[in-house]
This record gives sequence, C-alpha cells and structure tokens, in this order.
Amino acid sequence: MRKPGKALLLDDIDRRLLDDFQSGFPLAPRPFAEIAGRLGVGESEVIARIERLTAAGAVSRVGPVLRPRHVGASTLAAMAVPEDRIEEIAELVNGYREVNHNYERTHRFNLWFVLTAADEERLTEVMEEIEDRTGIEVLDLPMLEEYHIDLGFPLQWT
Repeated sequence: MRKPGKALLLDDIDRRLLDDFQSGFPLAPRPFAEIAGRLGVGESEVIARIERLTAAGAVSRVGPVLRPRHVGASTLAAMAVPEDRIEEIAELVNGYREVNHNYERTHRFNLWFVLTAADEERLTEVMEEIEDRTGIEVLDLPMLEEYHIDLGFPLQWT
C-alpha cells in the first residue's frame, strides 16, 4: 500500500522495469545485469531504479514466489482493522520479510496478506507477533486446494 503524497514520476525505463519483469525474472548469476541489457542501461542503474521504486512504495518486494507446500510454509491471512488504523497496521504488516503482498479489501476483514516462512513454526510466530503488536486477531486461511493464478498484469499508464 503506497502512501499518498507526491506523485511518483516514471519514465519509459521505469515503466518497462515494472511491466516487463513481473514474471520471467532472469535466473542468472547477475539477473540485474541481464535486465539492464534488455533495457539498454547499466546494471547499477537498474538496481538504483528498483531501490527508488521500492522506497516510493511502487515495488513491495523483488523475489521468487514458490509453489506452496513444496518449499517452506505459507498461508493467506486477514484482519478486521478499524479504518482509522488501516495505514498504521498495513505498514506494520509490511515490515515483515515473510509478507509477500498486502492489500486492502472492502469487507469486514479489510486487510489481507500472504505470509511465507521457512516452516509452520515461523509462520505461526509471525501471526502471533502481529496479533500481539496490534491487538487485532489474524485470521489464518491456509490453502486447501492449489490453483495457479498469474498475478502479473499489464499496467495502465495514464
């Protein structure tokens, strides 16, 4: 969840970086060098752009999404957060390395996020810690049946 404020100015390289590498991230010893080659810029520029986009909240993480139950542990979680605390709680949740993505929904359970960890013990530990720190119950919604949904989508530039 990006904080409101000054608009983030994106050039064509930023847009391609955000759009073209949502999936198919290069599995290479120097993936940012490979991306740089495709974009026609230097490796250090790609890294600097990703850092800037992350600091601005346009990118929440760069990393793999692994098939559930094949490596580590994961779950979908939801919280019923009072509207006046949504930004505070979202920021706290986003502070955990185990959070893949976090989004607000129009529902009593209005804050949803995916947790991934090395094992079930760490997954439980993170959920309990979030509950302790916020005073709000974390609803654990483990996957019962696996479906593949590609979360990448063409971005709309206005």
